[in-house]
Amino acid sequence: MVQIPNTPSAAPPTPRSVPTSADVARAAGVSRATVSYVLNNSSAVRISEPTRRRVHAAAKELGYVPHAAARSLRAGHSRMVLMPAPAIPVGPLFGRFVTELQWALGSLDYTVVQYGTLGLHGDEAARAWAELRPVAVLVPGAGLGPQGVAVLKRAGARAVVTFGPERVDGAHALLTDQSGVGHCAAAHLYARGRRRIGVVIPEEPGLEVFSRPRLDGVRRRLRDTDAVVTGLPLAYAEASAAELASRWRELDLDGVFAYNDEYAMLLMRALQDEGVRIPEDTAVVGADDLMLGRLLRPRLSSIHIELPSGRALAELVDRAVCAPGAQPETHTVLGASLVQRDSS
Repeated sequence: MVQIPNTPSAAPPTPRSVPTSADVARAAGVSRATVSYVLNNSSAVRISEPTRRRVHAAAKELGYVPHAAARSLRAGHSRMVLMPAPAIPVGPLFGRFVTELQWALGSLDYTVVQYGTLGLHGDEAARAWAELRPVAVLVPGAGLGPQGVAVLKRAGARAVVTFGPERVDGAHALLTDQSGVGHCAAAHLYARGRRRIGVVIPEEPGLEVFSRPRLDGVRRRLRDTDAVVTGLPLAYAEASAAELASRWRELDLDGVFAYNDEYAMLLMRALQDEGVRIPEDTAVVGADDLMLGRLLRPRLSSIHIELPSGRALAELVDRAVCAPGAQPETHTVLGASLVQRDSS
């Protein structure tokens, strides 16, 4: 047996102390109040540019960052804007919108936090969000009710903004008219002489909040015409698209609105594999106007969707935070226009 000598272990290094605003003030030769004004971008006191540079240089050298919780205590509220992570698949269009929104909120000195609440829904999710004490909550999609809004406000949220098809009592609302997307696609296909029109309905859970209104928009536009509308359940998988394409001649459809560009591209490839000519046999229209759809052959016709600017929504959040007792605002957003290309 090999014996290991019992040598004393080295003492762990003493942790470095966390730098404070007092350390920054001493290094910069200013008061702690000046440090606070400079690092919190306060306009309450005029600070010369050389002093600002000196404070920032000292903070950088010492590795000092302001304490968010302490700043929240002084202000009476946090600067955190919470965005629950969507529980449904979102595409590149919404991703670009969120990036722009985060940048715009950051320029207004808010900290954006995306929070995953997998398995939590509605008011139960609202209680989990409230634990973080955000000053504002932006809720995409449906599911939050008036009780959840009340829970968030009791926890200190000055603004709750919903982004979906219906308004919620007590919350600011950005209403998305998904039926207008379907209406636009149907009008285009009908004008192109298509009378047997399919509408893709994604089978992925959660997307029905968007797909059903789009289908309704198609049906309303074609009501009292000689067109026939057929719903087409489709999972976002090659096997599902191939199975649907194998029945295409039996379905006898001469046009299809494929929910969005991603489902349109999936279905187009499967139809072409079955020998279905696009647009000669079937015209195809997607939605979102993604760059990738323009690279296909034939190029994909698509509904261009106009989302609100991230800056406009950030300014709405800021107004609500500054005037928490004001009446909730309601804005209808989501413009839709057809971009015709080769597939229709």
